[in-house]
Amino acid sequence: MDQTPTLEEIRKAPKVLLHDHLDGGLRPETIIDLARESGYDRLPSTDPDNLRQWFHEAADSGSLERYLETFAHTVGVLQSREALYRVAFECAEDLAADGVVYAEVRFAPEQHTSGGLGLDEVVQAVLDGFRDGSARFGIRVGTLLTAMRHQARSMEIAELAVRYRDVGVVGFDIAGAEAGYPPTRHLDAFEYLQRENAHFTIHAGEAFGLPSIWQAIQWCGADRLGHGVRIIDDIQVSPDGTAKLGRLAAYVRDKRIPLEMCPTSNLQTGAAPSIAEHPIGLLRRLYFRVTVNTDNRLMSNTSLSEEFAKLVDAFGYGWDDLQWFTVNAMKSAFIPFDERLALINGVIKPGFARLKWRAGLP
Repeated sequence: MDQTPTLEEIRKAPKVLLHDHLDGGLRPETIIDLARESGYDRLPSTDPDNLRQWFHEAADSGSLERYLETFAHTVGVLQSREALYRVAFECAEDLAADGVVYAEVRFAPEQHTSGGLGLDEVVQAVLDGFRDGSARFGIRVGTLLTAMRHQARSMEIAELAVRYRDVGVVGFDIAGAEAGYPPTRHLDAFEYLQRENAHFTIHAGEAFGLPSIWQAIQWCGADRLGHGVRIIDDIQVSPDGTAKLGRLAAYVRDKRIPLEMCPTSNLQTGAAPSIAEHPIGLLRRLYFRVTVNTDNRLMSNTSLSEEFAKLVDAFGYGWDDLQWFTVNAMKSAFIPFDERLALINGVIKPGFARLKWRAGLP
């Protein structure tokens, strides 16, 4: 039997997803429904297949303006409690169907208030959708509340994350254009979160380089790095394949700071030229705490299983590699240690053991 995991086999593996945006994973059919119900009339198409294609092409265009336009449409239809609840519920369903057993899905509450909802109402609608979807489809979904780095509401969103941390919000995130908007602009929010013993991740080292990563870790105290691909700029690889790590790269590896890598998305934003040339290959070889993620499933036309399948094709990974990425992600989740351990030992390792046994592997 071929020991290389196929896409269909990978779908059966118990997977963990840490970096997924709620407004980047809507079903095209749902977008069309919600647009019709809310009177949103700016969609480029009302045919589901055409709309799916438009989202992928716009995100793939190399134009940041067109990429951002895709989110104007998804956020545009997510301005009511019913819409937010439905999309969160369907997100849990879609991830469970792809074999994801634990996910942390992020969204920016401040982007969903133009229809009259308050921040608390936005958060509650999403939490309700995730709770009901998780119960129905046998998945656990935690929520990350995202602040936008070009806005000035990060403290407000950080306080919101702490307020809801016992009912489904597992952490805080900051996102948006890196260049010109360093994470240190929001230092008060990060210091508040640290005082409150709260978890947070920071989008860093995607479009911008090492200074962004350095600030996120050493100034702001990030628990994880959203993307972090530019850490490669602090690693020198000799012709014989040996690698010399700079001080920042060595610190990230030594401290086991998780990197939330999103291969397909990184290609779309120009952070990597191809899957085969993606820094994830080197970082895996050097045993950084690498995790594999989807970022925006609609825009990247992907799923976590497809991301893994692309890595299998590019790097020849087998079941042990996929389990390594998965355990890394579960270790790095923002839920209590004993709950992470229970998923690793009770769900993830037995699930991979079954798949390896079926493939005739020891």
